[in-house]
Amino acid sequence: MKSIVGRKMGMTQVFAQDGTMYPVTVIEVLPNTVLQVKTEEKDGYNAVKVGYEDKKEKRCTKVELGQFKAAQCSPKYVLKELVNDEATYAVGDEIKLDIFKAGDVVDVIGTSKGRGFLGAIQRYGYHIGPKGHGSGYHRGSGSFATNGRTNNRVHPGKKSAGHEGNERVTIQNLTVVAVKPELNAILVKGAVPGPKKSIVVLKTAAKGYEVKPEVKELVDYSAPKAE
Repeated sequence: MKSIVGRKMGMTQVFAQDGTMYPVTVIEVLPNTVLQVKTEEKDGYNAVKVGYEDKKEKRCTKVELGQFKAAQCSPKYVLKELVNDEATYAVGDEIKLDIFKAGDVVDVIGTSKGRGFLGAIQRYGYHIGPKGHGSGYHRGSGSFATNGRTNNRVHPGKKSAGHEGNERVTIQNLTVVAVKPELNAILVKGAVPGPKKSIVVLKTAAKGYEVKPEVKELVDYSAPKAE
């Protein structure tokens, strides 16, 4: 399983040579620096700890500076553990976006947009109360009582008002449309969780298909136009 850390930059659309349009999310993927290698013998599982995106030393604590110094790399903003069992890495190595290619099927993990405290109508689509005939009940949640055969309590999972979003979300089986090393970008077909500039993790699809989806050749706008 391959995986890498990136940053969601937004959505756009790209076109294939035959006019096919792909709605894509642009994910900026800078080199991921390996800070620590975890093994089955020592830690009980196999993984690599990576750092993403440089930051100034004065913004780091002494503990953070210690691990960056041990890895002999510049301080990083984002630290993540990745399962990367298709290659052997050493501390100081860089994982680059070319581990993926067009046509690969990936899962994208991110944190959904936080929407604060919402009522049940906006959060779950409950029906609004009557607006006429003197009714003063419009957006309440109604009775929480259960039927008469059970004890009087609110059962776990009851849909009610509460905090919406800001949760770990995985979107499965998205297709990589293009990998652009010169732009440090991976184009993934469809939407991925989270707001713009949020951190996401791309990894090989857990339920990947044996037959990879076909991705047509994209229009190259940098090529000189034929006269």
